Amino acid sequence: MRSLDDIFEEYDFLDGDDRYRLLIELGRSLEPMPDALKTDATRVAGCSASVWVYPVPQAGGHLHFLADSNAAITKGIVALVLSAVQDQPAAEVAKMDIAARLAPFDLTRQLSSNRTQGVPNMIALVQDTARRIAAE
Repeated sequence: MRSLDDIFEEYDFLDGDDRYRLLIELGRSLEPMPDALKTDATRVAGCSASVWVYPVPQAGGHLHFLADSNAAITKGIVALVLSAVQDQPAAEVAKMDIAARLAPFDLTRQLSSNRTQGVPNMIALVQDTARRIAAE
């Protein structure tokens, strides 16, 4: 998965339609999530599209997430959120200001509110998972 800084460097250079294409490309690059993991328990509440996020704890307290969405742009937003935290130590993710890391993308200005309304819930799910794993 590309770093958030690397993605932003490209994103910042692009205009509206190309930014959409970049988000779609990011979504396509997500590691496949088995259908069996797409349940109510892994579904992110508050998203206009269906979004599933499943934490896969790694050795040493690092986090890894599988995720998917039934909407291409939303899946790209999920990939953007995960690029900020993927394979990072849970203790660091628990303290990270993920919203601030995503702020340069100005998603609320670039995309409709329907597409971004679930982002705070995705962030909360990721950080709740990180806090739980860090405490173990």
